[in-house]
Amino acid sequence: MTTIDATLRAAVAGAGDDLTLTLDPAFQGLPDAAHGGSVLALFDVLAARPGPRTLRGHYHRRVPLGVPLSLSLTREPDGLACRVADGAGAVLVDGRVAGADSPAASVGAPRIDAAPLPVSRTCFACGVDNVLGLGARLSFDARAVGGAWTPRPGFRAADGRLASAALTSLLDETAFWLGALASGEAGMTTELVVDLHGDAPAAGRVLVAGERAATAPRAGDTRYWQTHVSAHDEAGRPLARAAITFVAVRGAARRLVTGLLALNPPDVVRRVFPAYCA
Repeated sequence: MTTIDATLRAAVAGAGDDLTLTLDPAFQGLPDAAHGGSVLALFDVLAARPGPRTLRGHYHRRVPLGVPLSLSLTREPDGLACRVADGAGAVLVDGRVAGADSPAASVGAPRIDAAPLPVSRTCFACGVDNVLGLGARLSFDARAVGGAWTPRPGFRAADGRLASAALTSLLDETAFWLGALASGEAGMTTELVVDLHGDAPAAGRVLVAGERAATAPRAGDTRYWQTHVSAHDEAGRPLARAAITFVAVRGAARRLVTGLLALNPPDVVRRVFPAYCA
């Protein structure tokens, strides 16, 4: 079976540090755009740095799928800087992978036993028809957003390691729904800082969660919401944590809701986007 890491590597062509990136449509997040967690995982795969590390990604625009893009890499003493640009040279996302100290234990993931969040057909994180994706099912209550996910075979490396794409995408997906619930709007995650606490084993479930009370608007610009999310294994061992910024785009939910209503019960969609559901 082809692994997610191998699929990410296959998206890169060329030699040296000036490369071409063509992302497989399976890495979709919102319609016609790459999932933020998958792009961050690509940077991690290219850096090939084991142990505790920090992944950073700043998304200036949505990253298209199935389109050749420019990928530039800059080797640094303690990491790798990455930049993705379109054919006209406009920067879509820049990021960095660097070493990090082993962090202190994160706050325990809250229990999630409440309303399901919508799913889509093709999303890399939650798509029911995406055979390469995670197939994650998240839920929320008054206190938190999160869920439990069991690794699929494609996310297990030959050495038993869990692909970092699983953690980056679960964290990013949780942050998106934290922002959507807080704002009542769709949008995108724009700034991702993910601390991977090491190379997690692909054994047992991954628990991911973010506290809704910790999701706060940015002073001076309430379109932007800061979220905090963490992932743990079933024994409570911290695997990763993230600080992710969600930007609400007024009206963007209208198109998204149309697709979600074709697959989800109306009340499931209405709980998140009440202004866009009759």
